[in-house]
Amino acid sequence: MAMEKTFDAREAEARIYAKWEDEGAFKAGANASREETFAIMIPPPNVTGNLHVGHAFNNTLQDILTRQKRMQGYDTLWQPGTDHAGIATQMIVERKLAAEGLPTRAEMGREAFLEKVWEWKEESGGNIKNQLKRLGSTCDWSREAFTMDPNFHDAVIKTFVKMYNDDLIYRGKRLVNWDPHFETAISDLEVENIEVDGHMWHFKYPLAGGQTYEYVEKDEDGVETLRETRDYIAIATTRPETMLGDGAVAVHPDDARYAPIVGMLCEIPVGPKESRRLIPIITDEYPEMDFGSGAVKITGAHDFNDYQVAKRGGIPMYNLMDTKAAMRADGRPYVEEAATAQAIANGDLEFDEAMIAAMNLVPEAYRGMDRFEARKAVIADITAEGLAVMTTEVRKDDEGEEFTVSVPYVESKKIMQPFGDRSKVVIEPMLTDQWFVDTAKIVGPALEAVREGRVNIMPESGEKVFYHWLENIEPWCISRQLWWGHQVPVWYDEDGAFFCAPTEAEAQAQAGDKVLTRDPDVLDTWFSSGLWPMGTLGWPEQTPELAKYYPSDVLITGQDILFFWVARMMMMSQAVEKKDPFHTVYLHQLVRDEKGEKMSKTRGNVIDPLEIVDVYGADALRFTMAQMAAMGGVLKLSEDRIKGYRNFGTKLWNAARFAEMNECVPSPDFDTASVKQTANKWIIGEAAKARIDVDAALEAYRFNDAANTLYAFVWGKVCDWYVEFAKPLFYSEDDEIIAETRATMAWVIDQCLILLHPIMPFITEELWSSIAARPKMLIHTDWPTYGEDIMDKDADGEMNWVIGLIEAIRSIRAEMRVPAGAKLPMLQMQLDTKQQDALARNEAIVCKLARIESITPVSELPKGCVTIAVTGGTFALPIADIIDLDAEKSRLEKAAEKQKKEYGGLKGRLSNPKFVASAPEEVVAESRVRMAELEAEAEKLAAALQRLADLV
Repeated sequence: MAMEKTFDAREAEARIYAKWEDEGAFKAGANASREETFAIMIPPPNVTGNLHVGHAFNNTLQDILTRQKRMQGYDTLWQPGTDHAGIATQMIVERKLAAEGLPTRAEMGREAFLEKVWEWKEESGGNIKNQLKRLGSTCDWSREAFTMDPNFHDAVIKTFVKMYNDDLIYRGKRLVNWDPHFETAISDLEVENIEVDGHMWHFKYPLAGGQTYEYVEKDEDGVETLRETRDYIAIATTRPETMLGDGAVAVHPDDARYAPIVGMLCEIPVGPKESRRLIPIITDEYPEMDFGSGAVKITGAHDFNDYQVAKRGGIPMYNLMDTKAAMRADGRPYVEEAATAQAIANGDLEFDEAMIAAMNLVPEAYRGMDRFEARKAVIADITAEGLAVMTTEVRKDDEGEEFTVSVPYVESKKIMQPFGDRSKVVIEPMLTDQWFVDTAKIVGPALEAVREGRVNIMPESGEKVFYHWLENIEPWCISRQLWWGHQVPVWYDEDGAFFCAPTEAEAQAQAGDKVLTRDPDVLDTWFSSGLWPMGTLGWPEQTPELAKYYPSDVLITGQDILFFWVARMMMMSQAVEKKDPFHTVYLHQLVRDEKGEKMSKTRGNVIDPLEIVDVYGADALRFTMAQMAAMGGVLKLSEDRIKGYRNFGTKLWNAARFAEMNECVPSPDFDTASVKQTANKWIIGEAAKARIDVDAALEAYRFNDAANTLYAFVWGKVCDWYVEFAKPLFYSEDDEIIAETRATMAWVIDQCLILLHPIMPFITEELWSSIAARPKMLIHTDWPTYGEDIMDKDADGEMNWVIGLIEAIRSIRAEMRVPAGAKLPMLQMQLDTKQQDALARNEAIVCKLARIESITPVSELPKGCVTIAVTGGTFALPIADIIDLDAEKSRLEKAAEKQKKEYGGLKGRLSNPKFVASAPEEVVAESRVRMAELEAEAEKLAAALQRLADLV
């Protein structure tokens, strides 16, 4: 049956994928012919997720490796699954309840709410799985895991208990990111820092007892620019509502302006006058002398930098807000609390963490207010009392006369503000009781794994980031104030003592007859996903799969979760199994649009991978993803590139149809060593080169090099050159030549399909079955191992010389703007015997493909010729009479001037150390690439201008 004229991706992809699944093509161990394993763990997408370009890119790379290893006979497992996504899932279900008019989470209670979550998961939680299938992902879906599966839950609980018993997990009070909407701690990854319009207010903190000092400012040369007597110290803040929780004012130890008042007390300028707190003025390295006033208020319970200062200085950290970020309304009256705080500041009263946590230093006037309403009230009250730093402002009256007024000094400025990525509300740094992993105790083996080369992080820049983070690691907050997730396996008695155990029965056995209540918190999803490489294989049970596929091989993931997931898997695997979970980590950047901009709905530049698949097919998208996956490079995705690679698929399809029309049928007995025709020997060698280069590229995770090699081989060597070289052979009068060429062409098309299959699986599988009846599908066809043994150096040299000559002629025709349809005579000056023989055998093809009318040997060249230097000789094209020399010279000179101008600008930018140091890495890299392109362009323009000069 004749092949279809075109490949219908929309119809074929679903059909082909279904056939793969029906035949168990993806199952662990499928097509295995060797003992070596290849295991790769999918970074589990959120169960709430939909396929975006990041998923498409990440999974394409994983699938390429998996398909190749499967074809190579490895016992292969690509382990799929999803993460339960605590906050995201809870948010979706709560919205669904509201939309359906059902009781709220709080109204229905924990147990009933969790039943609703499981209902939603069964109905809608598998969306992304089906989307990954559309991309062609060959995960072993029969082993699909979920981080809330019973066996995975057991693994999480066992790990928590073990780490707690090993003194690696503890409960403590630390500053965390707090989401007031969801009322839970969240990780840094769930915080979006967004630049917004903000303000910085300047306030006076009066010195205790009306004390004064000489405030002196000097310029860089030490010349005095200001001297005045002050009875206050000025601070600047973007969050005045937190002043109520100040524990100190800090200045730099080298700041001479404030040296006279270090150690004194100053008054927080807000709250009932008779009960105002006095706090100490201290020194710390944190304040910057040249920023603002150089003095910083220290509110340890509501700022991450202040928290560190407070810890170093033993300063109490007063929490001002409740879980909804409203000003606290609990506790004793403010007058009593302020008196206690003053006794602490005076050094008259010792304090502990529990005592400070219970204190509410919010005056009654602000209690219960939303934090932003409290901000307005605090600013108004301080300003009304005259304790705002003032400045003069020039205004005009109704008649246009200028006058000056004194106004509060408020700076309008851009500030980075943290928002919850799900809730979209401002995140509040908050001091709360949480469960923590003492990461300092488990970080060592992870660092050693990379230092000793047991785990290789690619690109190398990721390694530096890995070291920096782990060498300065903070305790990891693993508790979340949610209901959906792995509930902390800890039970409390009525006195607050707690018991950690895998089950309530075991905790009760530890507690005796005491009444127990379970900790309501659940574990951070990163804690459970940290066990992904083991938990998906049945751990803590010692399953056959665990023995075979753990540790896994390579992990492919985004660089943004190097800390949150990769490093934590490494730490946790070592903590519980004393093993590295993988040997290689391939980190990729965020996929951006064609201009290098981050994709966002606001910008309107989001590319939906499924829409791309609908229009261009999965293969085109996959090839684009592979081609742009340069190690450490900027990942720019454009629809034009995808369209181009769809055309590449069409080119391959047409080549296969050409082979079919010329009766090229694959033969299992085809012997490359028996081939005699030069063109056939040459293309066999080109296939061997491609196979070697593709293997080397994929072995080194250089996906773009593999894609570029295949593009150059399939389109450049096979579709463009070999198809043309084969045509005269098909018309030969020698049946042996025709038969050999048919067999070679069929073999070469098969090699294209095999080598391309990992990247473009659908079109290659369709062609594989369309060309001939096969013993098995392409997905399980053996990966070739041929190499230099099937190359013919003489054939390679001859045909590549012919190609070089044709390309040189075409290049000159293009550069000199020779009309496309014009056939030119070509003059041959001299030619070595070897090249003369090559030309004699291939003259017809040279003339046809380069549009040459004749080739004439000459002893000297007439005027108006462009010379062509090739290995072993020189040719020339007489073109002076068929192009407009003056117009062409003008065009080339303008192009050269434009090139020179752009090159000069880039060179100046890259020569500026400030630009190189401050510009984003990708911008600097792109500038250098563009500079190299311009240098090459300059050489071509100079050569073209010289050719023109030679014509005159």
